[in-house]
Amino acid sequence: MLSKALIINTDANPPLPIPVQFNPPEYQIQRSNEFAEIRIPGLGSSLLQFVSGGAQTLTIELFFDTTGRGVDVRVFTDLITDLALVNSETHAPPRLVFLWGSLIFPCILEGFTERFEYFSTSGLPLRARLSVTLKSFDTIENLLANMSLQSADRTKRHIFVQGETLSAIAATEYGDARNWRPIARASGIDNPLTIQPGRPLTVPVLK
Repeated sequence: MLSKALIINTDANPPLPIPVQFNPPEYQIQRSNEFAEIRIPGLGSSLLQFVSGGAQTLTIELFFDTTGRGVDVRVFTDLITDLALVNSETHAPPRLVFLWGSLIFPCILEGFTERFEYFSTSGLPLRARLSVTLKSFDTIENLLANMSLQSADRTKRHIFVQGETLSAIAATEYGDARNWRPIARASGIDNPLTIQPGRPLTVPVLK
């Protein structure tokens, strides 16, 4: 049997683990990528150019029940919903880790929906379902450390966009705007001032 799932507030000092009352029956992870759509006059369809990867989203439903104790169920749900509040020191919601079995998910609480299902005779909520959306969170240092920076290590394809220059592309790919000539040669370009938007470019390996 799996141990209780935990939501750990890593911004607290010391880090504060919040156990869920009942393990969720399932969870769902989603992720999407962002592409720029480039419309070229005369072509039958648009060209797509990769922009960036999106953050993963973890969606779970948590169940809380205090009918046997007669205690307001919000005593337990507020421990989680309060994680959406802005921290007065960091000016952002706290960084979290959702931990359950083999799942380790650094995140922030993006949103929640709280639904109360059962009440005492005095109107006290005793049973609730909490639909929680957690968005993956990482530092820029970790993202760069895990990123495969292969811009200058292998030949790439690039779709020329209105307003770009070969110098700007060279600065992005090689870190030096003066290295635009290898791109021009590899792409068969004689005049860099006459490149039409939508033209495929070859970004070669620098040797």
